[in-house]
Amino acid sequence: MITIVGLGPGSIDDLSRRAWETIRGAPTLHLRTARHPCVADLPATCNIVSFDDVYQQFAQFDDVYAEISARVIQRAREVGEVVYGVPGDPLVGEATVTRILALATEQAIQVEIVHGISFIEPCLSLLGVDALDGIQVLDALTVAEQYHPPLNPALPALLAQVYSPAVASDLKLTLMNQYDDEFPVKLIHAAGTATAAVESLKLYEIDRSERIDVMSSLYIPAMDALSSFEALQNIIAHLRSAEGCPWDREQTHKSLRPYLIEEAYETLEALDADDPQALYEEMGDLLLQILLHTQIAIDDGEFRMTDLLRHLNEKMTRRHPHVFGDIETTDDLGQLSRIWQEVKKAEKAGDMKPLESILDGIPVGAPALFVAQRYSQRASKVGFDWNDVSGVEAKFREELAEVFAASSTEARAKEIGDLIFVLVNWLRWLGIDDPESLLRQTNAKFYRRFRHVEQRAQAAGKPIADFSLDELDIWWREAKRLTD
Repeated sequence: MITIVGLGPGSIDDLSRRAWETIRGAPTLHLRTARHPCVADLPATCNIVSFDDVYQQFAQFDDVYAEISARVIQRAREVGEVVYGVPGDPLVGEATVTRILALATEQAIQVEIVHGISFIEPCLSLLGVDALDGIQVLDALTVAEQYHPPLNPALPALLAQVYSPAVASDLKLTLMNQYDDEFPVKLIHAAGTATAAVESLKLYEIDRSERIDVMSSLYIPAMDALSSFEALQNIIAHLRSAEGCPWDREQTHKSLRPYLIEEAYETLEALDADDPQALYEEMGDLLLQILLHTQIAIDDGEFRMTDLLRHLNEKMTRRHPHVFGDIETTDDLGQLSRIWQEVKKAEKAGDMKPLESILDGIPVGAPALFVAQRYSQRASKVGFDWNDVSGVEAKFREELAEVFAASSTEARAKEIGDLIFVLVNWLRWLGIDDPESLLRQTNAKFYRRFRHVEQRAQAAGKPIADFSLDELDIWWREAKRLTD
């Protein structure tokens, strides 16, 4: 039998009567740590044994908690009954308790929980916050180990165990992937004790606090209600509902197809313009299309957003075994590409959909230059390529000659198509793997130059069509000097 007692947040006055009676009647009280404010006020007759020595034996908390849990279980098997005390409530932020419960279940040992006030209640009191407002409670150590915080920014969060400046430093770096550096936050110290304090500061300042100790927590207020992915999902679901918008309700995957393509191109335009504000706006419009298609799938019983996210998370993890798996990390981009392709090949085999060609899997509905580049790239990987760049240059001259030798307009057009494909290969040999972007840059250059010609014609007071080609060409050459 193991009885686990919650010692509350600090003061002996917050210890429940049941907890007091359990402790007073125990032959020995085992404590995860004696570093708790109420320990000094426990019954004088209480024989206390702490596990503080374990913290000195291991560098990682997981190892500390595993050792303490094993000792509690072993002690129960030896003497029959153990009373184990932990800070706060046994089921709020107590890793040893969850381990003990799992081990006890395996070994048929009975466990009784004597609840206590956790650190949460006094923190909420100091903040004046209601837990039902959607507060998220997490372990700061867990958050600090991640690269993006697992938090909904539209809801407040309380992060426990910010016990040192080092933890606070790691924590703020993770949080800054979502929150502004100067986002206002609060450090809560010694909640539930006579020395409790709330420190208001900016996110970037939290590791500079001189008050941080083992009883420090971090409170992060909610951003505005529209700052979260969940809020956007709710808006889209509302628009598609009976109480929503008739136009949105009528949309299907096929009817939205043109908008998906259009928004993708507008995003590329923002990228090419190197305009961060336009980029996030256009990426928002592109994300809107993804969410609309997903909500249509939900309404039609096809799949849910969780299916999409799970599939993508699994795929990204699977395709990076050098990061998430047991393959040695490497900076060799060629090796990384081979790893990526091998994983993709294994995925296709697992889908039971064998590819008939190495060219399969490239979306034929994509822009033709993109498809040509991908075909050329894949063919080259199996040796179907020129030995050096002179080979592709010779092929270009050959195809160019065939263009001029064509006997009809239709034949000449086909030969020009072949010439374009050779040009894509030539660009690949020159290290240009995105001919689509290259052509967009050329289009933008033409636009700038022609706009200069138009402006010169406007300044001359006549329509551009009234000028001769020679006159326009003078302005065109002028534009070449001025706009590039």
